[in-house]
Amino acid sequence: MTALIDIVIPAAGIGKRMQAALPKQYLSFASSTILEETLKRVLRFSRLGRIILVLNPEDQYFRKTSLAGNDRIVTVSGGAERGDSVLSGIRAATTEYVMVHDAARPCIMMADLERLSYDASTDNGGILAVKIPDTVKRGDDKNVITATVSRTGLWRALTPQMFKRKLLIAAYEKAMADGQVLTDEASAMEYVGYHPLLVPGSSLNIKITEPQDLALGELFFREMD
Repeated sequence: MTALIDIVIPAAGIGKRMQAALPKQYLSFASSTILEETLKRVLRFSRLGRIILVLNPEDQYFRKTSLAGNDRIVTVSGGAERGDSVLSGIRAATTEYVMVHDAARPCIMMADLERLSYDASTDNGGILAVKIPDTVKRGDDKNVITATVSRTGLWRALTPQMFKRKLLIAAYEKAMADGQVLTDEASAMEYVGYHPLLVPGSSLNIKITEPQDLALGELFFREMD
């Protein structure tokens, strides 16, 4: 029997860059909200154990959604920073491997989830990523170009990211204790000496961060499998 995988979805943020009256994960998207569409996609994953949904302790929105009573979704409270919320979620997981997926990425392809679940089944784990095709510029604090960066070997990190649960907990605890700023799970694993695999994923898997991302996300969403 193929082992199941719990998927942690941190959704405790308030989405300041979206400039909306409510957390961005609860903004209207497709037929419901960003979070609900993300959850519905993940619930289709063939190896899913449970979704560990990490919410703000003051969240009053999720219980009003269509998925609030789903027995495959377990809710836990998050912390002040994303790292605190992720750590809370992975501690609540029970499977050997765990994935972490952004709540604001509803355009995840099922084929990518399946590929990641098998390709990243090692101590190093792995992440979905896309090679950067564009010319990359480095700028200063005044938005003036200071250098053109070679794009050779550069990838854009996506989610989900998958690692052995116990190793990821230990990596997060060590990195956070040392005051490291962690922007994703791979950063924590890299900090303690692991070398995660880059698993090619779909460029449609965008993170909805700013207002203009909503229309683009809905366009991509209509193309999903």
